[in-house]
Amino acid sequence: MKNTNKKARIILADNIKRLRKKRGLTQENLSFLSGLHRTYISSVERSERNISIDAIEKISKALKIPLHKLLEDL
Repeated sequence: MKNTNKKARIILADNIKRLRKKRGLTQENLSFLSGLHRTYISSVERSERNISIDAIEKISKALKIPLHKLLEDL
């Protein structure tokens, strides 16, 4: 059963981190591929940032997955 109380920002952070690691990428690698700073990626993965849709799109392209997959509550 899905946790309906889980905030979208936490779901996004967890998915980015999980998918990045699944692809064998470091935060620095993802930073390079997405054009976003490494410390920005780090803070997104810790759910500290209210990330823009444009940045989510850059990350989804870097991870080679559809954007909506980053928001799925698994």
